[in-house]
Amino acid sequence: MSATFNLLIAEDDTQLVSALKLMIPDGFKIYVTQNPDLIPDHVFFHAALIDMHIASSQGQTADGPLVMAKLIKTNPQIEIVSMSGDLNRQNMEAALKAGAQRFLSKPLSPEEVTLVLEKILAYWQLRQFEFSTTKVMPLIGQSEPTEKLRKQISALKNESHPLLIEGETGSGKEVVAKILNQQEGKIPFVTVNCAAINENLFESEFFGHVKGAFTGADQNKMGLAEAAHGGDLFLDEIEALPLSQQAKLLRFLESGEVKKVGAKETIYVKTRVICASNESLIKMVMNKKFREDLYYRISSQKINIEPLRARPDDIPALAQFFIDQEKPRRNKQLSAEALQALKKYTWPGNVRELKRICEQLLLTSPLPIILDTDVNQLLSGKVTKNSDTNLDMNLQQFMAIQEKNFLTFHLQQEKDLDRVCEKLSISKSNLYKKIKDYEITYE
Repeated sequence: MSATFNLLIAEDDTQLVSALKLMIPDGFKIYVTQNPDLIPDHVFFHAALIDMHIASSQGQTADGPLVMAKLIKTNPQIEIVSMSGDLNRQNMEAALKAGAQRFLSKPLSPEEVTLVLEKILAYWQLRQFEFSTTKVMPLIGQSEPTEKLRKQISALKNESHPLLIEGETGSGKEVVAKILNQQEGKIPFVTVNCAAINENLFESEFFGHVKGAFTGADQNKMGLAEAAHGGDLFLDEIEALPLSQQAKLLRFLESGEVKKVGAKETIYVKTRVICASNESLIKMVMNKKFREDLYYRISSQKINIEPLRARPDDIPALAQFFIDQEKPRRNKQLSAEALQALKKYTWPGNVRELKRICEQLLLTSPLPIILDTDVNQLLSGKVTKNSDTNLDMNLQQFMAIQEKNFLTFHLQQEKDLDRVCEKLSISKSNLYKKIKDYEITYE
């Protein structure tokens, strides 16, 4: 059953309140007050629509900011929308200072009110892991980067423009794409691994073909783009798409038209395109490996997923989630010491690697309580201080260890970071990032 979220309307115009009630989407339980002094203290409010100029029983004006500050104090996570017929700079600054995150200008637009509240509803659903359609893995954790990610996803509610998700391998790009699809209630979600499609077969796979279009085309075939009509088309590893095919994708994004191989007519496909990349596409543009016009077409809305090592506070919740997925069969729990051991690892394979380690812990730990010794034993081949090759690790893990050892050596030899950057042909900001990511001590 879907959760119900509490919405406060603090507005003294009864006619406006009646109109507002018709604009509010399902999922909210509505509380109305015409007097700031009468806001119930026992109710946990998830969101609030507050008139900037609502007056208290003492007849004072402009009590809206005071109401906002009071609500923020008791519930720091509340989503506050300030309403005013006079959104001048002074009023907006007062509302922002009091804690408002969004603004609505009077007279209110029904479409704008509904859109704002749907985004807020999506945000709280993400926090509660609740959706009306098929379950996907939720966003686990309460770290600052994860909370920011929830805000970004909910802000894209009802947005139809293409968007780009960037992040390291295993960081959860497809999970985010599925959540974006799910919060819209869209049924079609078609995944295309651009690295797996043969360059010569791209048009046939992506746009489809008609019978007899080429040797072996013994029947009509629907393309992946057409299959995603009415939903989302997820283009994973877009960085692997050859330049020769990028122009065809750009043309589709601009027109929405699909012409099957061998067909005379074109059809119109309406789908939101979500792209994902393991690499920085803007760097690929600079190196002439990715079309600049395509990059700007797919990145008008962009989400960057932080690597797991940048959000270690999420690791305990993620690990316990993966352990609990197998709980009816294995019935094991992670000890506090085991969770700390997991937090100390740098996770070059990100969340995907953490999931695999948790699955292995369920098989290898002898007791119902998983100990830190179990974790350390499993990770001992990965956390190494020398450059000896461990054949159990993947290439990315091996390269991460080699990079850390290489940087550590040069930082020990040369204390001047500018000289290190010059010698290694690396920017200072990038060097600082790697020092932080690998937890290198160089002083």
